[in-house]
Amino acid sequence: MNISPIRNEKDYQNALNRLEEIFEAKKGTEEGDELEVLSILIDRYENENFPIEMPDPIEAIKFRMEQLGMKQKDLAEVIGFKSRVSEILNKKRKLSLNMIRNLNTELHIPTEVLIQDY
Repeated sequence: MNISPIRNEKDYQNALNRLEEIFEAKKGTEEGDELEVLSILIDRYENENFPIEMPDPIEAIKFRMEQLGMKQKDLAEVIGFKSRVSEILNKKRKLSLNMIRNLNTELHIPTEVLIQDY
């Protein structure tokens, strides 16, 4: 096992290529250990160099509604009145703490996403 830190794009590409070569390695073997360490290094490099921003709270709600085949009237059952749903989805009203809790519980949208400013 010859592993070194991933410091640049060339190191990153080499690590990805090696990972692909040993992807089927069994746990507990030398290649399995190498696979595990490479995965950690690649993950760290990607998180530092290609961060993924959290989605806009309202866009996250709309996306989840689409995934579940929900309409605005269905969302009213989760957060309250139909008129509120429209105001929320059009960003004319902020989400309340109770709405955030319900959206988290019922639609499984992470609270970290819902509590962001928008």
